[in-house]
Amino acid sequence: MKKRYITLIAVSSLIVVMISAFFIWASISYQPMDESLEALNSTEYVEVTIGDYILFTPKNITPTEGVIFYPGGKVEPEAYAPLMMNIAEYGYLVVIVPMPLNLAFFSPNKAEMVIEDHPMINNWTISGHSLGGAMAARYAFNHPNIIDGLILYAGYPADSDDMSSYNFEVLVIYGTEDHTMVENIDDKLLLLPATTTVIVIDGGNHAYFGWYGEQRGDGEASITREEQQAIALSETIDFLSILYF
Repeated sequence: MKKRYITLIAVSSLIVVMISAFFIWASISYQPMDESLEALNSTEYVEVTIGDYILFTPKNITPTEGVIFYPGGKVEPEAYAPLMMNIAEYGYLVVIVPMPLNLAFFSPNKAEMVIEDHPMINNWTISGHSLGGAMAARYAFNHPNIIDGLILYAGYPADSDDMSSYNFEVLVIYGTEDHTMVENIDDKLLLLPATTTVIVIDGGNHAYFGWYGEQRGDGEASITREEQQAIALSETIDFLSILYF
């Protein structure tokens, strides 16, 4: 009896240590750079509203298409403000969705809140970076009748989310110096529709889709962050323009 009690205490202590270690790990996030914080200010073209999510609303136009964005794992949502602000300037409602502990797998269905809050939007594209992209793909996989398009920045769906038979449009963008993407992309593309558009940014890496500094384990980019952002923006707008033509 005493031995069983000691074992129970040891197991309980181990669980507490593991949980504590996880929360310590999760609490260390990639912080937004100054460029990100500047993009949180409203401009003459876009109104920025910060609440349950970060909302970029075009001015002088009533948008009917929206883009929902899930941040990458352990990356503060503000780090994506510059790219999302630029997308909104083209007339799209854009929403960055913060995640619990900055990990999208805790709440892959958060897009539902955004969609419910904006009934004036007729068409939705969901997007995400890295882990956020995988969870955006999961939402699209589970809601093919709600989502018109999927944009994955340095991300791909989980093996369980096979959308190869789906008929919505998908855009995948990644850099040649993002080693994880390069190693896995051929197999992961088999999980996406045959019509998927794939853009490979020569010299691009994983972290340069956001503004949060360097990322551990990432490849070294041979282009600037500004150059990678410009390519990502151009390809995104081309994709949305064709999708909603």
